[in-house]
Amino acid sequence: MALKTMREAISEALWEEMERDERVIIMGEEVGVWGGTYAVTKGFHDHFGPERVCDTPIAEGVIVGAANGAALAGLRPVAEMMTINFAFLAMDQIVNHSAKLHTMFGGQMTVPIVIRAVGGGGRQLGATHSQTPDVAFAHFPGLKVVSPGTPHDAKGLLKSAIRSIDPVMFIENATLYQVRGEVPEEEYLEPIGVSKIQRAGSDVTLISYSKMLQTSLQAAESLAGEGIEAEVVDLRTLRPLDMGAVVDSFKRTNRAVIVEEGWRSYGVGAEVAARLYEEAFDYVDAPIRRVAQREVPLPYNRELEQQMLPNMYDVIEAVKGVL
Repeated sequence: MALKTMREAISEALWEEMERDERVIIMGEEVGVWGGTYAVTKGFHDHFGPERVCDTPIAEGVIVGAANGAALAGLRPVAEMMTINFAFLAMDQIVNHSAKLHTMFGGQMTVPIVIRAVGGGGRQLGATHSQTPDVAFAHFPGLKVVSPGTPHDAKGLLKSAIRSIDPVMFIENATLYQVRGEVPEEEYLEPIGVSKIQRAGSDVTLISYSKMLQTSLQAAESLAGEGIEAEVVDLRTLRPLDMGAVVDSFKRTNRAVIVEEGWRSYGVGAEVAARLYEEAFDYVDAPIRRVAQREVPLPYNRELEQQMLPNMYDVIEAVKGVL
């Protein structure tokens, strides 16, 4: 398998799906002539033309609203949010229309829309452009929420999202675009709503997704040097949330640390911990620990921002705490 960046894997998924199905279109700010804020759609406008790669006004409500209409009319739009923070301007279209139209009208219509949104901090973009509000979107039934942590999964999950008849929020972390990983040359799909063990271990279960998957893997490698073997489970999808691999791993290790970039209160970690206590209480040998972002608006200053974000050393400290 070839080594490819996350950016290349996502771009390939979009390109292949547009070649495979002429109903797939892309729409968003600067996705066309400019080639995307993060260069994911570079070259798409020249190859597929302006009718299928559509530059839009700076109006997120319009972008998602138009994509919903296109999906209802038979197309398969991929609507890009330059940053997930701008998706707040389209919350009505996302959570009241994309997520609900299918069930509100008794299944008479489907909304096969993918909303690509870039999230996460660490890029000195200030508090309003650096949030990780993934759990806010995962709260709403009817909307699938996917957030991959490797190039392999990013490509396979995005292709599955585009082919899904359900609306999918596909969240990418901007600091992962340069991360490299093995990606098969042949076509493949990854199932939405299935968690995955990314590293085997026997002493403690690390549960994470997106950027924090990479942080957890780094922590696991460091801990291995001290004789501590951590198993790393990648959620990959926040809705539907698959606890299968998580519970199986926890039953073997009896200890867990949940790692997320979002804020700790009311977060993904809180949901996962609650489900572990409900589904595997008899296997608990130590209180489940959560590692998350410090609960302040992220500072612009680089050093302060990095101190607020969870890192490998936070994970290592939590692991030693549960051991």
